[in-house]
This record gives sequence, C-alpha cells and structure tokens, in this order.
Amino acid sequence: MVKRTFFVKALWDADAKVFYSESDIEGLHIEADTVEQFEDVMFDTAIDLIVANHISAPDLADTPLRDLIPAILWQRPDIPAAA
Repeated sequence: MVKRTFFVKALWDADAKVFYSESDIEGLHIEADTVEQFEDVMFDTAIDLIVANHISAPDLADTPLRDLIPAILWQRPDIPAAA
C-alpha cells in the first residue's frame, strides 16, 4: 500500500535566523529566510520528491491514480520569528 499522507513542519532556528524543515518526505530539506520562501520551495519540490522516493514502479502500475495522490500536512510555525 502506498503511503498517502506526509507532513512538513517549519521550525525556526534562532541562531542561523532561518526556517528549516522537519518532514517525513525523504530528501526534503528546506532552509529559508521567510515562511513564504519556505512555502515556495516546499510546494515546488515536495510532490516530486514523494513520487521519486516513496512510490515504486509497481505502485504506479498497479495502484489506481486516486490512491496515488498524496496529502501533505503543512504546519506553519507557531511563533512568528523576530526580524
């Protein structure tokens, strides 16, 4: 069975002054100055990484398309970073 739900969480690193990712999507490593930049990278790369790293060729051949479409649970940081 293909995993259909993945999570991405943005965390703030006060020392480096960047948002970084915590995720169960293999290969997804994000660092960004703003949440908006973080989201841009996430939305641009997350689906491609899920297809490349979490869905096998047999899954693609044998699983109905509706069962292959992943859900990404995106969690914005709880506390806004101080500029």
